[in-house]
Amino acid sequence: MTTPVGTARAGTALGSRNEATRRHNLAALMTLVHRADGLSRSELTRATGLNRSTIGALVGDLVDAGLVTEEHPETTTVGRPSPMVRPHRDVVALAINPDVDAVSLALVGLGHRVLERRRIPVAQVPSPEDVARLAAEAWDAWSADLGVRCVGAGIAVPGLVRMADAVVARAPHLLWRDAPVGELVERAVALPTAVDNDANAGLLAEQLFGAAAGETDVIYLNGSTSGIGGAVGVGGMVLRGADGFAAELGHTLADRDGPPCHCGRRGCLETEVNLQRLETAAGGPLEHADLAGSLRSLASPALEAEIDRQADVLARGIANLVSAFNPRVVILGGFLSALLSLRDEAIREQVAAHTFAPLADALRIESAALVDNQVLVGAAELAFAGLLADPLGV
Repeated sequence: MTTPVGTARAGTALGSRNEATRRHNLAALMTLVHRADGLSRSELTRATGLNRSTIGALVGDLVDAGLVTEEHPETTTVGRPSPMVRPHRDVVALAINPDVDAVSLALVGLGHRVLERRRIPVAQVPSPEDVARLAAEAWDAWSADLGVRCVGAGIAVPGLVRMADAVVARAPHLLWRDAPVGELVERAVALPTAVDNDANAGLLAEQLFGAAAGETDVIYLNGSTSGIGGAVGVGGMVLRGADGFAAELGHTLADRDGPPCHCGRRGCLETEVNLQRLETAAGGPLEHADLAGSLRSLASPALEAEIDRQADVLARGIANLVSAFNPRVVILGGFLSALLSLRDEAIREQVAAHTFAPLADALRIESAALVDNQVLVGAAELAFAGLLADPLGV
C-alpha cells in the first residue's frame, strides 16, 4: 500500500516539530541543572511545566549522553524521594585569561566548579602565540591526568573583541591589534574556541552564579594589573553596541588633566583608580591574594590619602554610570573590591550624593561573590554555550 504524498509530508513535518521540541526541552533541562549545580526531578517539573514522564524521558537522554547523573537520596520518611539530577563531573571547559603579568588558566566543570587552576607569571607581556602555547601545555597535562571530556575553550581578554571571528581588535595593555587568538588557541588545543572581553565574561559569571544572580540590570567593574574592565547588563543581556565593543568603562573620563593612559588619552578612570598607584603609595608590591589586608597592614598617611582619593574618584565614576544605565546592582571585582572593603561607607555615600535622584535609591553595591574566579568561570560559559543550547548536538 502506498502512503499518500500529502500524508507522508505531514508526518515528516510533525516528526521534525517533535524533534525540535525535544531538543528545546533538553536544552532547558541541561541549562537548569548546570546553573543550579543539580536539581531534583520534581524541581525540574515545576521549573519547566513539563509532566513527570516527559522529565523522566529527557533526563534519561541526558544520562545516556553522559551529561548528567542521577542520585537516589536515602530517606527515613514515608514516600519515595525525587531523584537528584546533577551535572556529570567529568564534562569541563578550558578557561583562559591573559593579562599583562600572567596567563591564568582553569578547567571549569558544569555547575561552575573550578576543578583545576594555574596562574603562569610571564616576564613580558604575552603574545597571542604565547597564550596558545601555555594553553596547550596546561590542557595536555590536565587531560592526561584527569581523563575529563572537554567541550571547548573560552578566552576572556582585556580588550576589544570581535566575537564572530574570535579576533582581538585592540588590547592596548597587551599590545595586541587584530590578533587571531581564537584561531591560534583552537589549533593548539584542538578544541572549539570562543573569545570575549574579560569584563563581559565576569559580568556573565556574576549574573549566573554570583552577587548579581537573578538581576537583569547590572554594572560590573573589575580592577586588575592591566586596568579597569567594565560591562553592563541591560534587561538580562550584555550591552555590546554597534561594533560589539560597548562598555569600555575604564576609559570613561575622570580627569582631563590626568596622567596618560595606554589608550592614548588622558585621565581615564583606570589611570586615576589604579593598582600601581596604590603600590607606589604603599612603597612596594602588595599581596594580591588579600589586597585589603595588605593595604591595612601597610597603612601610612600617604597610603591612606591615596586610598581616600581613589575611593572618591571611583564613587563619582560609579555615580555617572548609575545615572546613565539605572542598574539594580553594581559589582566590584579585583582591587576595586578591596577599595570597597576599606572605604565602604564613603563610597556608598558619594555614589548616593552624585547620582541623579532617585536612580540610586534601590541600588546595591557589592563585591564580586566569585572573588578571583569570575572571569575564568565566565570564560568557561563561552565554551559551554553550544552544549547548553543543543546538548545532544555537541
